[in-house]
Amino acid sequence: MTDTYVAAIDQGTTSSRCIIFDRDGAIVAVDQREHRQIFPRPGWVEHDATEIWSKVQAVVAGALAAAGLRADQLSAVGITNQRETTVLWDRTTGKPVHNAIVWQDTRTAELCAALGGADGQDRFRDRTGLPLASYFAGPKVAWLLEHVPGLRQRAANGEIAFGTVDSWLVWNLTGGTDGGVHVTDVTNASRTMLMNLETLEWDQSVLDAMDIPAAVLPGIRSSCEVYGRATGQLAGVPVAAALGDQQAAVFGQTCYAVGDAKNTYGTGSFLLLNTGNRPVPSANGLITTLGYRLGGDAPVYCLEGSIAITGALVQWFRDQLGIIGEAAEIEDLAAGVDDNGGAYIVPAFSGLFAPYWRSDARGVITGLTRYVTKAHLARAVLEATSWQTREVVDAMYQDSGVRLTSLRVDGGMTANGLLMQHQADVLGVPVTRPVVSETTCLGAAYAAGLATGVWSDLDELRTQWRRDAEWTPRMSEEEREREYHNWHKAVQRSLGWYEG
Repeated sequence: MTDTYVAAIDQGTTSSRCIIFDRDGAIVAVDQREHRQIFPRPGWVEHDATEIWSKVQAVVAGALAAAGLRADQLSAVGITNQRETTVLWDRTTGKPVHNAIVWQDTRTAELCAALGGADGQDRFRDRTGLPLASYFAGPKVAWLLEHVPGLRQRAANGEIAFGTVDSWLVWNLTGGTDGGVHVTDVTNASRTMLMNLETLEWDQSVLDAMDIPAAVLPGIRSSCEVYGRATGQLAGVPVAAALGDQQAAVFGQTCYAVGDAKNTYGTGSFLLLNTGNRPVPSANGLITTLGYRLGGDAPVYCLEGSIAITGALVQWFRDQLGIIGEAAEIEDLAAGVDDNGGAYIVPAFSGLFAPYWRSDARGVITGLTRYVTKAHLARAVLEATSWQTREVVDAMYQDSGVRLTSLRVDGGMTANGLLMQHQADVLGVPVTRPVVSETTCLGAAYAAGLATGVWSDLDELRTQWRRDAEWTPRMSEEEREREYHNWHKAVQRSLGWYEG
């Protein structure tokens, strides 16, 4: 049955991809296109949702052409997406009413503080699993309703649709203004701060607090079911899965057992730990989130540590500082020295996410002396990712009592062997990369294939996971703890910087 194919659309923060997989989970074809990053003000980040839909159509056509396949040869298409990024559009015209507000955007920080009131960040945590932070979609919706003239009344009248990017794509794929299906899945809904983690329904008390009319909301569905059939270039193909990108990576990494964990290294990094069929509240700055839900099965929950800036720090090093010409060059530059020379970089460009949730933090470089070279700074750039991950792992252990014995990794930065070795060193456990590193797309394909009978069950998917590379710890415990202490000193110097 190698002539069975499933497509996955991965709509990410900087680009859109379509990957076609065969029944063995092997990649048949890939197409990818970048989209614009729009920065209207400091701390504001936007995307053009119409441009994103155009790029998605282009990558689907490109992947089909590269594979030499027709759309009717696909068994299903699954979607995975940048999470929290917020789109509001007119149901009649299909046009967005404003640029999409991206997950990195910090414009709602003051709104979140006002919503918190005397309860602070934890006001909605018992219902949603989330701290009040500019990261999440709900406050972004509230901001748009307040600041786009006339929008609140149009929303109350049912003229406006809200969605995270999965909803926007499913709606367009299934017909748009001509019968498009307005849904989201539980993983994306859990990132809005509007869904109750226990009932998996929109929480009216939170909607009331944020003054968001229920009329704008999509229906909440499982991560793995046929939402509808595509029109246009994918006409007739079942649209059969949607998962937020990090949950899709959990699924693609086959982290189906309690205690399984993965970390995805992209623009930011996101470490998720499977906690089973009950949500585990966090007292240590983590997020309680949906991992996935297969049809009518019980939902699977995760603890998540969300790190805002990891791969984006390498991009900054390349684009803003001009020290390297290509991202891959950072490994050779950093390998030219044995350590960071005493320098640490805390990339709090948009504040700090887990485990701090401090929107007042800003990026710092500390420990500079005349001894420090660009090679030391390159190493500090890479090490910032490892140390931020270590902080999240420590918080997970404190919340769950589960101590990691290994970490499965994926994403573009895993090609950097120096970084992966340092990650193993600072965690003190093996770090393992699978043969198919595109686990986000693979997870969306797996879920879509499960919904349409391409694969039978999770055990079958587990058999397809294969190790490509593994890094084992080499650092002494003494060195690990000394460097970790210095990292914490650097983090403290980033806090309280922004007072706007």
